[in-house]
Amino acid sequence: MNILFVANSILLGAGLAMDAFSVSCANAIREPGMRVPRMVCIAGVYGIFQFLMPMAGWACVHTVKESFSAVQDYIPWAACLMLVLIGGKMLLEGIKSRSTVSAEDSTEAGKLTVSVLLLQGIATSIDALSVGFTIAGYGVTMALAACLIIGAVTFVICMGGLAIGRRAGRVLTGKADIIGGIILIGIGLEIVITHFIVP
Repeated sequence: MNILFVANSILLGAGLAMDAFSVSCANAIREPGMRVPRMVCIAGVYGIFQFLMPMAGWACVHTVKESFSAVQDYIPWAACLMLVLIGGKMLLEGIKSRSTVSAEDSTEAGKLTVSVLLLQGIATSIDALSVGFTIAGYGVTMALAACLIIGAVTFVICMGGLAIGRRAGRVLTGKADIIGGIILIGIGLEIVITHFIVP
């Protein structure tokens, strides 16, 4: 393991973590009172998924390459669908809550559930399956090391996103669900657009 390998893995992790960073911001905007242990758990989930997906992609390349190639074009659509559904639900909740409940009740209702967090983790990392092709030349030890670095970088970046979102959430109380929903929908659309426009 050399410095170039570590540097490449860190850069790859930083690139892959951008969607999870944005979703982290959106989550913390909705929950400005979020405590550090909860932030660690949320960032940890994103980090774990960003570790697992490239590793799963690497395994697919080395076992069922043809089947994996066949579904690769559907991966961005799956991520987009999940994020648009979660974001749309959040947006509708935000619009309803502005007219029916107080800002404090809205923040309480907007807390992230485990099932939504897991869906977000899958949606923001599913495109990392394709990284299996990028690291296909690595042996199992190097692939594992690269994926661990990617997961660790994602965790750090998401902690930053949660901290930023938590500060913004204190200012945006009452509009948090609407802003968070728009961010998630935007990320979902961006995943599909980038996949088909950027070569």
